[in-house]
Formats: sequence, C-alpha cells, structure tokens
Amino acid sequence: MNVTTRSESDVGYVEIDNAPVNAIGQSVRQGLLDAVHWAEKLRLTRVILSGKGWTFAAGADAREFDLAPLEPHLPDVVNAIDESFVPWIAAINGVALGGGAEIAMACRMRIIAPAAQIGLPEVTLGVIPGAGGTQRLPRLVGLVKALEMISFGKPIGAQAALAAGLVHAIEDDPVAEAFMVNTEELGCIVPTWELPAPDHDQSVIALARSACARKSHHQEAPRRAIDAIEQGLTLPFHAALPVERVTFLELKTGSQSRALRHMFFAERAAKAPNWLSQPAVQLDHIVVVGGGTMGTGIAYALLHAGARVTLIETDRDGVTRALNNLAQIIEASFTRGLITEAEAQDRQNRFAATTDYAQASDAMLAIEAAFESMEVKTQIFTRLEAFMPTDAILATNTSYLNIDEMAACVADPSRVVGLHFFAPAHIMKLLEIVRGAKTSDQALATGFDLAKRLRKVPVLAGVCDGFIGNRILARYREAADTVFMDGSTPWEVDEAMVEFGYPMGPYESQDLSGLDIAHANRRRQDATRDPNRRYIPIADRMIELGKLGRKTGAGWYRYPGGKGKVEDPIVADLANEEAHFAGRTRTDYVPADIRNRLLLAMINEAANILYEAIAQSARDIDIVTVSGYGFPRWRGGLMQYADSLGVQAIVRELEVLAKEDPIAWQISPLLRACAKDGSTLADYTA
Repeated sequence: MNVTTRSESDVGYVEIDNAPVNAIGQSVRQGLLDAVHWAEKLRLTRVILSGKGWTFAAGADAREFDLAPLEPHLPDVVNAIDESFVPWIAAINGVALGGGAEIAMACRMRIIAPAAQIGLPEVTLGVIPGAGGTQRLPRLVGLVKALEMISFGKPIGAQAALAAGLVHAIEDDPVAEAFMVNTEELGCIVPTWELPAPDHDQSVIALARSACARKSHHQEAPRRAIDAIEQGLTLPFHAALPVERVTFLELKTGSQSRALRHMFFAERAAKAPNWLSQPAVQLDHIVVVGGGTMGTGIAYALLHAGARVTLIETDRDGVTRALNNLAQIIEASFTRGLITEAEAQDRQNRFAATTDYAQASDAMLAIEAAFESMEVKTQIFTRLEAFMPTDAILATNTSYLNIDEMAACVADPSRVVGLHFFAPAHIMKLLEIVRGAKTSDQALATGFDLAKRLRKVPVLAGVCDGFIGNRILARYREAADTVFMDGSTPWEVDEAMVEFGYPMGPYESQDLSGLDIAHANRRRQDATRDPNRRYIPIADRMIELGKLGRKTGAGWYRYPGGKGKVEDPIVADLANEEAHFAGRTRTDYVPADIRNRLLLAMINEAANILYEAIAQSARDIDIVTVSGYGFPRWRGGLMQYADSLGVQAIVRELEVLAKEDPIAWQISPLLRACAKDGSTLADYTA
C-alpha cells in the first residue's frame, strides 16, 4: 500500500509511502481519499499526515501527465481533506512540492521540520498548480508572496515558510509535535478554503506580470498562473477552482509542458552508465591546479560538497590571487544568505593554497584548471604524477584539447579523465565527463560519483575538439559569422536568437567571455583547418582593433561608461568591407532566416556528434545545450526541438543550404538515415 493508516486512541496517523519521493500517483490519491473516510468513520479528533523517508510528498507523478486523468483526481482529494470535520495536521518532515504542498495547505495546521522545503514548482514543468494551489496559497501568505512563489516556482525553506504564514511551527519532530497540539487550539483554526482572498491589487498584479515577462519570456505557464490567481481574487473559492483546473489540463498537453517534462526526465536519468565495472575512488582531499576564475570556482564547489581542497599555483602572486578569488566567492555566498557565517568559516578552514606540489601527496583526485595550452597541462600532469599516489585520478578541465594526447605524458593513461566544468563552476549544473581512449572505468566512475556529490548533471562525452557543447557552440558561431558577413549585423543576430528563447545572443555572449578567448582557439586550429572551408575574418579584425568585449569597453557592442550595450557602426562596416574583399553580394536576412540557419547548423553538428558516438544519446545533447549553453529549456533541448520540426523537413532545408556551401552544410549521415527510415533522433543511441 502507498498510504498507510493507524490510530492510537482518538488520533489517526496517515503516512504516504511511495518511494523514492512519495509522488502522488493514482494509488496515493485513492489511499488519501480512503483515509479521509476512515478518519471520519472513526470520528477521530485529528489526523497527522506525514511522508515516509526524507520526503513529505514531491508532487504529482509526472509519468501520468501523458495519460488521461485517473480518478480520484487530486483536487477532489485535497478538497475532501480541507472540508473534513476531522482536522488534519501536515507534519512536513521533508520536501513538500507541487501536489504535496497543495495537500499540506488543505490541512488545518502545518508543522515543518527545520531542513524541509515547501513550494509550488509546477511552472518548471510547464503547468500551473491544479489542485487549488493558486487559490489556497494567496489566502495563507498574501498576494505578493503567492505570486512570487507560484509564477517563479522556487520552493522556500522552513524559516521563510514560517515568516510568510504558510506553516504554523518549525519542529525537529513534526509528527510528535502534531500529537501535542492543543485540541481546542486546533479546532479554532479556520479551514483554508474558508479564509478570505486578498484584496485585488492591480499594481501588485502588474508588477508580477512585468517580472514574469523579464524572467520567463515566452513561457506560458507563469503568465497563466498569474491569470488564475487574479481571477480567484474576485470569484468565490469553489468557483475559482474549475478555472484553475481547466488551465492546468490545457497546459499539460501543450508543447512547452512536454518539452519541460522531457528535460525533467533527461536530467533525472543522467547518472553513471551501468556498464562501469569498477567503483569510484573515495575522495576526501582533492587538489585543484590553477587559481583563476575557473579554478577557484571548482575549488569552492568541492568545498561546498564537504571536501578538503588544496589549490596549487605557480608562484606566490598566484596563491594570493587564488585566496582572494575564493574569499570573494565565500563572501558573495554569505551575503546572499546561501551559507551561514559558521559555514563560511568551515570552508575557509578546509582550503589551502600553495606552490608546493608535494601537498598533493595524499590526494586521490587532482583537477587541473590551468591555461588552455597542451604544454602547460602536460607539465602539470607530470608534476602531479611525481607526488600523488599511483592510483590517484588525474582530471583535466580542458574545454577543447585532446585528452588522449594529454594522457600520453603519464605512465598510466588510464588515470586520466576529462572533467569539463562550466563557468561559474560553483553555480553551473552541467559537468561533461570526457572519456579518453584509455580512461579506466574507475576514473569514469569517480567522475560520475563526484558529479553526484556536487549535485551536478553529468554527461559522458568522447574525445574531439570541443567535446559535445563547445563543438556545437563553434558551429553556432561560425553560422552566425556567416550570416553577419553576408547580410546582417551582430545585434540583428542576437535579437533573433533572444526572440527564439536564448538569454542572450552569440555576440553579446562572446563580449561577456572575451573575444580573445575565441581568437586563441582559432589560432590553435589554424594548422588543421580545412583550406576549402570558408573562413570569416571579421573577428580577427576585431582583435586588431583591440575590441575584446566588455573588459575593454568595446567588442561587438560598445559599453560606454561600463554600462549597457549600444550598437557600434564600426562593427557593421567591417562586414561590408570583408564582403567586398571576398566578392560577395550582401543580402537582407529577416529574423526567421537568421534563426533557421543558426539552428540548422547546430542540429546538423549535433547529429554528427551523435553519429560519431561523441555523445551517447540525443537526450545527453539536450542536457548539454540547455544546462550549459542557454538553449531554451521550454523547447526541450536542441535534439528534442529538432524532432519537433521533423527530421525529413530538416534534411530538405539542409539540402537547399548545401547548394550554397556544400562543405559547411554537408548533411549528417545520421539525419539522412533518420529521414529515410522515418525514425527520430531520440530513437538513436550510440
């Protein structure tokens, strides 16, 4: 049974038991409804509801979203609890999310454990609360807090829930405390559905819509959630519930919800492959080499996960810089309330910076995060090998370089694995784990185990220039540069991709990272570049002009006074000049043309990556493009989006572009194969 009941004297105990997260599937809903009738039949004085394990209830079973609704429906269950003459107390022992929070809000009283969280994250799956959440939450916490929690979907902790009025108490043992609640006090608490709705404040609603437009551009669910909340301010409670339910059911079958569910399941499935034959190395002490922005970000992520970290730099100035960089991250985390003062001090206590490689002698993992140079990285591995245990893992954070060449410098290449973090490393969730030709299962297992410990989403990648993400990024930028030279501007390209759903376009993004980084990568590729492939020299001229991006006050855009960006006519002129030198007649690209070319370029490159087994599945490419490169999550990732267009349609469009440039637009064999047999990219596994 997924819901258990027992009674002691006149108190009922109901426990949701549906491992691993107590999802509220059909059997749980039926069990809870039966429990309402059971409690009323026994005429109990109260029911104490809790969840087994570390979760109260983590929302609906998302696997049911693609099915017709199954009775009993959650709104009926929640209403039965709220309207029962036997008062229920939610003993929130762990996370209460979505439907779990809606059930808790229907209870007469809520007592939460200190480490628990509660929230309505439905918009992250492309829907709105569908069991009264848009109506009960405003009655409990007020209009402002309810709009914030529902439209952004971010759960809150116990203290915030208490301050907002969402819970009545915080206790280490909520079940025991629920038993001790005074019966008369419990009887005086008004059922949630009887509470008055907040005043209809148009200015508050307008601010919420404005924030939603900024932070959730293009997404339907946040906007529709605000609509449902607003309608409930003027309708009787039971009249507002059907409005909410209709919206929920409509969104559930929409393309955005399907895409967001795809990403939810893709990330949940991201874990160590079952074919790994060796266990991970146990890690206590971890070494990071390189104290720049990336290295200290990695170090902080490791410290946050409880490891002892030694950072190695080349000289005392580097050590000082590393200490300062880490101190800034710790201070920022403390200022934002992410860690306490004691936790900040604990991180400092577990960190050391040095120039002495001998300090790595007891570490079982070293991660080099030094300058992107094969010579530098092989020198680091050689020095680490001299001091570390022979079975310790040597990892590189390289973004592009050949890991097999790097591994050749050590006696045992099986120790070497790629751990490609994304900046800022202590915030970004993606971790590409790169498997070299001789990388051992133990090194891979250690990488996946570390990703789990760091709460990052791991994706296995093979060796090629740029692995999965940066290889797609390189083709994206190449297509953007071609469009720019042949008939557009950087700001028109950026605007087209932002309209598609990217947080920023390729040129603004490059200004942020620095044009010199991409320039250095192009110079590295000079010797191996196909001489027949078209090369766009505009970015090289930007370097000659000293336009390196935000850090110099000018890149593809100008940044007067270090503030917002403005268009730069000098940059537009460069395209006209280079087109003239190349003998090309420029044309006018409309936004749809720009988007189409850039997206088709990425899809074609991603299909090659899958065909060459650099990525193991289309799902992995979706994770990389969404979690590391800003592809809109609500479109489901690059390959999910490609399948929504249809592979046959993609091939037809690529055939047209290949007539223009048969080298850059050479169609992936995988796309041709899928188009021929009618299969999807999601069906293909390496």
